[in-house]
Amino acid sequence: MEVRAAHLRGVKRPKHLDPPAHLSPSPPIPAPAEAAPEPPAGEKPRPEPTRYGDWEKNGIAIDF
Repeated sequence: MEVRAAHLRGVKRPKHLDPPAHLSPSPPIPAPAEAAPEPPAGEKPRPEPTRYGDWEKNGIAIDF
């Protein structure tokens, strides 16, 4: 069912703006992936390196 504003109910879309008959409907949008997995057992949680623009290697932060 198409919902239109009251002032647009009598307005028809021009034929050249209709999608072609052979065009299939858009696939559904996939659900987003889980944000951050839990750290492995024994590791302390650390900030996401790409969030702050640097990486850590052997305890030294490396900016790129």
